[in-house]
Amino acid sequence: MTEPAHLRESLPLDSTAQLLSRITTQLGTQLSHVRLNGTRMRMPPTAGPAHRPTLVAVAHGSRDPRALHTVTTLLDRVRELRPGLDVRLGHIELNEPLLPDTLASLDTRPHRAVLVPLMLGRGYHVKHDLPEAAAAVPGADIRIAAPLGPHPLLVEALCSRLTEAGWRPEDGTSRSAGVVLAAAGSRDPDSAADARRTADLLSERLGGVPVVPAYASAAAPAVPAAVRALAARGRHRIAVASYFASPGLFATRSAAASPWIAAAPLGAHPALARLLLHRYEEALTTSHPTQHRELASA
Repeated sequence: MTEPAHLRESLPLDSTAQLLSRITTQLGTQLSHVRLNGTRMRMPPTAGPAHRPTLVAVAHGSRDPRALHTVTTLLDRVRELRPGLDVRLGHIELNEPLLPDTLASLDTRPHRAVLVPLMLGRGYHVKHDLPEAAAAVPGADIRIAAPLGPHPLLVEALCSRLTEAGWRPEDGTSRSAGVVLAAAGSRDPDSAADARRTADLLSERLGGVPVVPAYASAAAPAVPAAVRALAARGRHRIAVASYFASPGLFATRSAAASPWIAAAPLGAHPALARLLLHRYEEALTTSHPTQHRELASA
């Protein structure tokens, strides 16, 4: 029997790549609606992406030009996962656009937005700066999402960055290996608790290797001190996991303290794009307009 002509024709290579890209994008979109226990999140009753609140990603801001480029790339990934959703950026300081300017530029009346902090734990900016910015827009429907961490998707990104730096699966069972989770640091005890929780999750993911949280400022131990503490326990193969959303002074200093390998910052890792959308959807179903609520980390 002769095959039909349309079956005999082979697809161009670029068509195959495009098909795989579409499948990956669609799968990522669907996964962003699913909780870690496999259940589907209840979606707000809206007519479509064009009528949904704007996702405003809130970055701290940095004098390092790489930081703005990194955040912009990350938000491009978010837009690829959720076509049609209005995704914008606002900074707390140092970079434009500043958050108040972003909120003032929203097209809808009243303003409807979800502020998603690009911060890895609870601290002053999440608890004070974001609610103040939201409250400063009269009559707005602005919700505030939980910070990105702790969350298993962050651990996925941390493991990926460590692997890129040279971490191997067998290092997780080595008695000489250890990891310092280098974070920015905060005087808020909740921030330290979030970092410790992430360190525990990372240790579990790496097979039980010790993971010690350490800080670039405002809290102890400092990264060099944590390296010395691990070495005193016989852990001389020490990696530094960069628990920073983007490159900057703190990330650079922390990496320089590593006696072995240092991972790159989380940056525009695909897991972070999925996590931004998860926090956005979570806020729509659990938080209240213009009121910050300390959401339980998933």
